[in-house]
Amino acid sequence: MKKIALEEHFITSDFLPDTQKADFAKMNQESATDFQTRLLDFDDLRIKAMDEAGIEISVLSLTDPGIQDIKDTNIAIELAYKTNDFLANKISKNPGRFRGFACLPLQDPINAAKELERCVRQHGFVGGLVNGQTQGSYLDEEKFHPFWKKVEELNVPIYLHPGSPQHIPANYKDQLELAGPLWGWTVETGTHALRMVFSGLFDLFPGIRIILGHMGETIPYLLWRLDSRWNIIKHPKDLKKSPSQYIRENFYVTTSGMCANGPLTCAIQELGAERVMFSVDYPYESSNVAAQFIEQAPFSQKVMEKICYENAYRVLNLKDKNKDSNRL
Repeated sequence: MKKIALEEHFITSDFLPDTQKADFAKMNQESATDFQTRLLDFDDLRIKAMDEAGIEISVLSLTDPGIQDIKDTNIAIELAYKTNDFLANKISKNPGRFRGFACLPLQDPINAAKELERCVRQHGFVGGLVNGQTQGSYLDEEKFHPFWKKVEELNVPIYLHPGSPQHIPANYKDQLELAGPLWGWTVETGTHALRMVFSGLFDLFPGIRIILGHMGETIPYLLWRLDSRWNIIKHPKDLKKSPSQYIRENFYVTTSGMCANGPLTCAIQELGAERVMFSVDYPYESSNVAAQFIEQAPFSQKVMEKICYENAYRVLNLKDKNKDSNRL
């Protein structure tokens, strides 16, 4: 079955030092070397992995920590512009196989909105991807409202990708393996998403669409409890809907980095098959493992077609950029 993958990463030489310090330093040397090689590659290794897994299109995004980790706002703006142009150039060389999520300098929300618009209108990018908090600021904050207004106007999704908190929490002390992708990123990203829900952001901008990876960062598993506890606590801010309604109406999830039938079943049951999309988390996960998992999932052909490619075509407003390219 053909597939579209939404959480597939790349890197440029500008970001290698920060990524080596933030992520690769925590990995064994063999894995770090392999990931770096694959992140820099746009041709042989990446296309081979896509072909073997039956992936028709990969939506490429800058790997973490990316733009969000840059302290100087002017540098963040400059590198976002440069990196998005770099990605657009790579896509132009293989338009039948690649699309792009813009990296965004949210250090300056107004400029981030302008950069997203430039990338969507000039480069044909299908949305933006944000690697967690930006210098301690989260996307529910009022200063980001101009950004969300532009997102709603452009009618493109924002992929909320994991990133580390600004400071390591005390409960990870002496067990720093918990702070990263093993556990901490899930907590951080799920909390970031719920901040957006409980801030009332979706009442102000009801057209916003957020994508969460890793089968929803555990949130689909918790919808009943979110509503139950919301009903008994004092509300610092009134919401027009229940928490679960916002999750079901404004969020989509991908299977990136979560190749297990239990979480997939939960996501489909709680959100509906129309809100689940296939992804790999390349190169950090195996394209073949992800493909075999989704092809063997215990659901009907119709459901799997939605998850593997139909939902992505709809959510990303995908069009065939090059009918003559080598497509699967």
